[in-house]
Amino acid sequence: MTTSFAPLTVAIGDLVPHPANVRSNAPETYDPENIAHLKASIAVLGLLQPLLVQKLDGKYAVLAGGRRHAALKELVADKATKGFTAKTKVDCRLVPENCDVTTALSLAENITQAPMNAIDEFEAFARMMEVDGQTPETIAKTFGTTVAAVKGRLRYGLIHPDIRAAARGKVITLDTMKAFAEHPSQKAQREVFEALTKDGGYLQAYTVRQALKSRGVQVSDDIGAFVRVDYEARGGAVAADLLEEHSVLEDAALVETILLEKLGAAAEEARMRLGFAWADAMVRYDYATMADYGRVYPGPIEPDEAAQKRIDEITAELEKLQFEMEDEGLEDGAYNALYERVDALEEEARDLQEAYSAEDLARSGVIASWQGGQVTLHVGLVRPEDTVKVEGARGSSADPTGEEAPDPGEITYPASLAEDLKTERAMALGAAMALHPEATLDLTLFKLVSDVLASGMSVTQAIKIDARKEYRNHAKMDEIDETSLEQVAAAHDALDLSWLDDSRAPADQFAAFRALKAGEKAKLVAYATASTTQSCFARDRSRDSLMHAFEIEIMPDIRAHWTPNAALFNRFKKAWLLKILGEDLGLAQEAVTLASSSKKEIVAFCDKLFAEPFATLTDAQRAAVAAWCPPMMQTAGIACDEAEPTAETPEPDSEVAQAA
Repeated sequence: MTTSFAPLTVAIGDLVPHPANVRSNAPETYDPENIAHLKASIAVLGLLQPLLVQKLDGKYAVLAGGRRHAALKELVADKATKGFTAKTKVDCRLVPENCDVTTALSLAENITQAPMNAIDEFEAFARMMEVDGQTPETIAKTFGTTVAAVKGRLRYGLIHPDIRAAARGKVITLDTMKAFAEHPSQKAQREVFEALTKDGGYLQAYTVRQALKSRGVQVSDDIGAFVRVDYEARGGAVAADLLEEHSVLEDAALVETILLEKLGAAAEEARMRLGFAWADAMVRYDYATMADYGRVYPGPIEPDEAAQKRIDEITAELEKLQFEMEDEGLEDGAYNALYERVDALEEEARDLQEAYSAEDLARSGVIASWQGGQVTLHVGLVRPEDTVKVEGARGSSADPTGEEAPDPGEITYPASLAEDLKTERAMALGAAMALHPEATLDLTLFKLVSDVLASGMSVTQAIKIDARKEYRNHAKMDEIDETSLEQVAAAHDALDLSWLDDSRAPADQFAAFRALKAGEKAKLVAYATASTTQSCFARDRSRDSLMHAFEIEIMPDIRAHWTPNAALFNRFKKAWLLKILGEDLGLAQEAVTLASSSKKEIVAFCDKLFAEPFATLTDAQRAAVAAWCPPMMQTAGIACDEAEPTAETPEPDSEVAQAA
């Protein structure tokens, strides 16, 4: 067997593929996009490794080096590249024509070259810049890649030598080593490395990144971008990185000082604009600390003629926008634009119809905090020392019923949605009534007798015994969950209506009715009473204690008659949905993941979740999904005496909600 091959130069135009080349059956290997890096390297550095060729039919067939051959042909065809023509000669090594191991030679060259170690590659890029005077731009041109890709490799090659050595020795993983590149200072990298390994602990990439965060703030971080101009103006130190977005503002204390100043300015601007008594700022809104604070809310005012005209215009536009949003073929971008416009209009309408009282403004204030990458204002807060229980004070933290004010983090619903939810709750109660005939019969008889014998003093406003069905108004009756309707329909099908024959005289109908068994009569009365149930539940139990107690008895769990669906979730704000997922249902990770999704995708996720809870849920999460409903729909054992919902936009009060 021949052990050495004679060197020679061959014109590119005289080179052809060899049938024994082991890559010949993988034409995708030679696609222009797959040899772009090789083409760029040859254009700058020349052909560094000779081709292995064998003379066949007067041509030189490339036995090994097919990708280099393909790159050379691309360079010849590329008129923008100078110095490469069909007559340009390249270095080759000649395999004798009588060689009988050509396939083995081709295979050997392709498989005996071990892939380059990743750390070697990173360090090689760094040396090209430090020793050879190359720039990221010239390196990118040499290897036919992007400047960003080169800078990424360079960053890893510039990690502290001790850390790279630990990765070579398999003390830490390559991913863990890469994590140290989050901070461009080798000093900071070394300090963190020593601190995390001093007790022989196992390093993880996540742990490294968390530790490096305490050493400064990246300029691409939301806070870093927010304060950077002021930070640099005050001479704050910046650890520069090859990739600008990874540069670090090293003085974390100065970053926080500037952030608090900017938050304070935003709070003061809001205080002056809204008329509050004080303003304050905090980096993160601490809900434990703020638990003792009260809150005041704007109350309704009578709009003047100009304001009413604008409100009418907004109402008309909102109806038009709602119709447009119902188009299922709407792209996410267009849908989100409409959604934002609806939000803006609803907020404008609220401002025209609501205002804080002078008394509340005199004792309340505003706090600005940093949440979800933006300044968030928490308005109407009342310090503990200023909290006063004022009986009947409009919008104050004391409710005229003696109830506590709504929790600052509670979702408040637009009036139209609140009314629709009341309607659906009434329908669910009607279904429960139809399914509990004996109890409902007792309620009906009690209502009828007590109204007459108690001098007409009404004991409940929830039902009417006047043989008229209750008309239940709802904005989107065709989109509600139909569980309660199906239950009522099933109850109707089970009724004995043989006595209700229009061909009979009323007296005969009455006689047939009297002949029914007591249980059948109870079903009929229950069904009739269920049909009169109104959507007028007072939020204060003391004003309608009879119906609250009865509701708890026959409908301890409204979810037995009603399930949240996409139609409901679509009327919630994106921040509300994330808050419900993260806080109410315990799906914090899912909420964080979905925060970058469109509202349409979040609605679809919630609809699927409630239709059939996922098998991956924990028992606690499954129980939360099975029990969840909006506060005004809750019944037994759960407070349903919250303040009357308003059209106020809730403040997203959690990091999960703010991520929206």
